[in-house]
Amino acid sequence: MKLLYPLLLLTLFISCNSVETNTEQHNLSIDFSNEKIEFKNGDIIFQSSTSGQSLAIQLATHSKYSHVGIIFEKKGEFFVYEAIQPVKITPLQKFIERGDNQHYVVKRLIDSEKLITTDAIQKMKQYGEKQIGKNYDLYFEWSDDKIYCSELVWKIYKNALGVEIGKLQKLKEFDLSHPAVKEKLKERYGNKIPYEENVISPAAIFESPLLETVFSN
Repeated sequence: MKLLYPLLLLTLFISCNSVETNTEQHNLSIDFSNEKIEFKNGDIIFQSSTSGQSLAIQLATHSKYSHVGIIFEKKGEFFVYEAIQPVKITPLQKFIERGDNQHYVVKRLIDSEKLITTDAIQKMKQYGEKQIGKNYDLYFEWSDDKIYCSELVWKIYKNALGVEIGKLQKLKEFDLSHPAVKEKLKERYGNKIPYEENVISPAAIFESPLLETVFSN
């Protein structure tokens, strides 16, 4: 059943303890028909994008999820660090509304209470904020000059925690047989398709055994 979000921003709160710990405790708690949802810093949120390249990504990766970002708290509200054009920080509500049918899935690093400490979150935010304003990488190159959505998520976790969320693949390993995929490759690369380029897809992150699903609507 499709969920409605009219009071999302009014339900934000910060849960904090009087005793300092080594883990950030800021959560976003929402009630949907007696179903309580809590988001935490570092949660990874997936959606089906409505962009022009979404179908090609879905077909090539055999996954419905074509866009991904990371949730962080800033000044009592929650935002998504995401690589679109340009890389930016988007209010969580706007991110959800932009997805196809407002469907999304949230996953969390297993043992996140131990691994995603206050220091780790600070490092993750710092790395993410250094990417703000960069152009979206239409060519999915494995460089830091431009960046695409799943690359941003992967590199934030890799650089801040030393954790690789999802397996890198060569472009040639994806299913490139569908006409819609071939058309998009032709549009982007002409006759010089970089089959050996390292790529991290939203699907690879979604399927990582290091993550557990905490919510799906």
